Amino acid sequence: MNRARRGIEWPTVALAAVIYGGWLALTAFHAALPLPVVVMAGAWLVAWHGSLQHETIHGHPTRSATINAAIGSVPLSLWLPYSLYRDSHIAHHRSPHITDPRHDPESRYVAGGGAKRWAAAIQSTLLGRLLFGPALAILTLAAAEAQRLRTRPGAVARDWSLHLVGAAVLIAWLEATGFGTMRYLLLVVYPALSLTLLRSFAEHRADIPGPSRAATVERGGLLGLLYLNNHLHTAHHDRPDLAWYRLPVHQRRHRNRLAAEAGAAHRSYGAIVRRYALRRHDVLVHPDADKRR
Repeated sequence: MNRARRGIEWPTVALAAVIYGGWLALTAFHAALPLPVVVMAGAWLVAWHGSLQHETIHGHPTRSATINAAIGSVPLSLWLPYSLYRDSHIAHHRSPHITDPRHDPESRYVAGGGAKRWAAAIQSTLLGRLLFGPALAILTLAAAEAQRLRTRPGAVARDWSLHLVGAAVLIAWLEATGFGTMRYLLLVVYPALSLTLLRSFAEHRADIPGPSRAATVERGGLLGLLYLNNHLHTAHHDRPDLAWYRLPVHQRRHRNRLAAEAGAAHRSYGAIVRRYALRRHDVLVHPDADKRR
């Protein structure tokens, strides 16, 4: 994979400083701010941090994987260990069958019945995804880790030990500032995860012909900044090594080819909200599920 960068990527370093500095300031001085400001700013910062983690997983902002992991692994969301996100996302990009839940760990599709199919149906509309998706994501992780604990206890201990240490430090800070852990989870983490799920709601479809099965949101607007241009998702899968601030140029240079490969595009996130708020985006049972059975 070609690298289109040299040395330290200072825009991403500056972004990390803004996110961590903003988070510390918000939690320290939350009592002086109106509650809606705390909720909106907190959700933005934690969702933005998830986008920063995505950058570090793809080898930014330095050439050192250790330094990049140190920048991204601070557990602002509390619930998801960085190593689990990293391994899942790398497997997603390497999958030869993106969207197939047998091969793609980040697939929204299901192949079985029961609770999985029920959870998928709830999240087939955007409103269901935003309201119930965060809780279902956390429950899904808990169930998967409980199963993994029985088969690979050493790996679970490795993935969770550093995360729990970091989470304990953050929880101590939240309690010391008077923010409170439960208040933080409900007013910041949950809406932050909803913002992240808005991004991923329409970015892959099993029936898109291209190898990445990725759709593009043509105008990201302010959310494009929040998602660090990951709304140009076909471009990201085409060049996952590109830093977030280089993706728009790549998109413009290869617009026709990427549009042909995508097979699906959305004008804006506003258009996605208007069209799919109460209408399902897709049937989230994978098209090959019945064939396999």
